[in-house]
Amino acid sequence: MRLLAIALLAGYPMAAQQGDVAGKTPTFYRDVLPLLGAHCQVCHRSGGIAPMAFETYEGTRSYADRIQAAAENHTMPPWFAEKGIGRFSNDPSLTDREIALLGAWAAANAPAGSAADRPPEKKWADRWTIPAPDLEIRMAEAVDIPAEGEVDYTYEILPTHFKEGRWVQASEILPGLPEHVHHGVVYVRPPDSPWLRHAPVGKPFTAEALSSAEDRKDAMWTDSDILLVYAPGSTPDNWPRGMAKFVPAGSDLVFQMHYTTNGRPAKDLTRIGLIFAKEPPEKRVLTLQLTNDHFVIPPGAPDYRVEARGTLPNDALLLSFFPHMHLRGKRFEYNIIGRDKSVEPLLRVHYHFHWQMSYRLAEPLPLKAGTELQGVAWFDNSKDNPHNPDPGAAVGWGEQTYEEMMVGFFDVAVDSRLDKPRFFKRGSPSDPGK
Repeated sequence: MRLLAIALLAGYPMAAQQGDVAGKTPTFYRDVLPLLGAHCQVCHRSGGIAPMAFETYEGTRSYADRIQAAAENHTMPPWFAEKGIGRFSNDPSLTDREIALLGAWAAANAPAGSAADRPPEKKWADRWTIPAPDLEIRMAEAVDIPAEGEVDYTYEILPTHFKEGRWVQASEILPGLPEHVHHGVVYVRPPDSPWLRHAPVGKPFTAEALSSAEDRKDAMWTDSDILLVYAPGSTPDNWPRGMAKFVPAGSDLVFQMHYTTNGRPAKDLTRIGLIFAKEPPEKRVLTLQLTNDHFVIPPGAPDYRVEARGTLPNDALLLSFFPHMHLRGKRFEYNIIGRDKSVEPLLRVHYHFHWQMSYRLAEPLPLKAGTELQGVAWFDNSKDNPHNPDPGAAVGWGEQTYEEMMVGFFDVAVDSRLDKPRFFKRGSPSDPGK
């Protein structure tokens, strides 16, 4: 992640100089710093995931030309949704005027201007990009990551000790060692769930360490609610007022972590931060997915198509998308398939494994029961894919990065009385007790 950020900023030639914007030479404090605060500091700040911080003039000036080049080449801020399909509230893209302003600032030798023009300083809570959490739940025991080789999915079960159900308005996963985390998922295991009941609590384990074949198989599948998914570049959850996820009383949080090695042994302590809703919401947020795990990508195939479809059992508000593939991932799209077989595109992404972003709709989209959703993924297994581990291999579903996945996560808001099992019982969500 850190190496990628350097490459994106440093790997492009300097753009041609541009004239002043609107007849006035831009300055750092008046013009540039507000842009950096709005578009860049979520990563480029002290304690952020980027290797350089753009919070001060002294820390930013030497990067002026590279900031200009990255902005003009649209490599920073990262955003991979195809323009003209959907509107998204978390789109960090710069406007043409903002790009021109950064170019004019660099061309003028990056003047500071008056510190009196400095905008109000953005306040960050430690490494969190959400506001300071009401509660942090940290792994009870660190996970040992070897220097080399593959690492099986690692689980750690952590009790919440909630005496009553809690509505989670916002949440964020913070890996202790982001450079080792391929992805992480935090599941909600309610007290009546049989999932992983023979597994240890508060200690890391893998499926292979479980005592029975049934337990090992059970570890790899669950219908439990997903609280949050993390991957490099993903966005924390921060739901609008009136919407939240639910954690029942007495639940455990199950951390499922996929680690990668980098030549040095390490220990990871991942944590999740929770912000609770101030009042019971009208809508409950559920994370669902379109998944196809029955595919084989032929050797050398440059544009191999895999799809998954599903029909909503009840009315819902569509909120956001999070596509997931591995190193051969090329494109991903979400569509609505009409009764007449028409295709209504919702999102098209030029996929980037190192920036697996969430895409949050600017306005929730009402979907009726019976709506058919489609996820379509394209994979590049050719030698022209610079990230391809082995163009000569046929590739199917698997956990490791040299294998592939096709998962189209998406979030919906439903009646607050509906949990996931009730939502999947076809019928009216207006009377969930039936």
